[in-house]
Amino acid sequence: MFADPVKPNSFPYSLCISAIKDLETLVEVAAQHYYGDDKKWNFIAVTEATKVLVRLALFRNSGYKMLLHGGETPNIEKHLGFSSSQHNGGGFQKHGAHHGSNGQNPWNLEGRALSALSRFGENARMGSDPVWLRGVQHKQAIMEPPPQMIERPSLSMILSEKGVQGALFLMGEVLFITRPLIYVLLIRKYGIRSWIPWFLSLAVDTIGAGFLTQVTKSRDYHLTASEQDELKRRKLLWALYLMRDPFFSKYTRQRLQSTEKLLEPVPIIGLLTAKIVELVVGAQTRYTYMSGS
Repeated sequence: MFADPVKPNSFPYSLCISAIKDLETLVEVAAQHYYGDDKKWNFIAVTEATKVLVRLALFRNSGYKMLLHGGETPNIEKHLGFSSSQHNGGGFQKHGAHHGSNGQNPWNLEGRALSALSRFGENARMGSDPVWLRGVQHKQAIMEPPPQMIERPSLSMILSEKGVQGALFLMGEVLFITRPLIYVLLIRKYGIRSWIPWFLSLAVDTIGAGFLTQVTKSRDYHLTASEQDELKRRKLLWALYLMRDPFFSKYTRQRLQSTEKLLEPVPIIGLLTAKIVELVVGAQTRYTYMSGS
């Protein structure tokens, strides 16, 4: 009845994404040690490209649902942004089931009784099925309603049903997925000290967030509670731009050093501030710690 029914994910996308993120730190450290600061971006680009491919595959396989925590958390909540026919089996139950006068479904009552009788007969039989059991199984097959099938939203379905809002959602999500790879490729070309990767990465984040914000304002497209929390989390990740070069080297580092000198005479607090600044500066040198991907 449907060309693309929902099937459980046989591939552990969430586990794969988490493993790649953990491996990326090791790849960066090893690449920097053996190939230097310039060549390490080739290996980081490969790991980011791998994450992009896995996330795009998960995005498509999930029916184009928003990725939670970059795909590490499965988005299993029912999405209210699509037509209700996806959740009621395309109208099978509406047209096929006839409820009794008391509001109960006779298929449920009689079907359960026949199912219990069938299981009792299967446990009791020693050889071939008796004639009466085959008759019961035949009646059960007739009385049981057909199983409901949930259609997974396809790309054409989203564009046809949601129009501009669906297109904006897809573009916003794709921009969020591909932004880290774009940022790394720009660093690989222009260098970490250039403002071009920093500004273009911020522009991609801003445009993608603008698309998703426009979608949330629409009455026809409703986000789940988890997806709304995800949008807030993504906006908080923008704070990492303060920790990325060249902004960090020109502005953030100076603020941290001035704060450290200001609090240095204060007992205990000055020591803790110095340690915190040291840890922040050390972590800032690692791309994986400040990538937000």
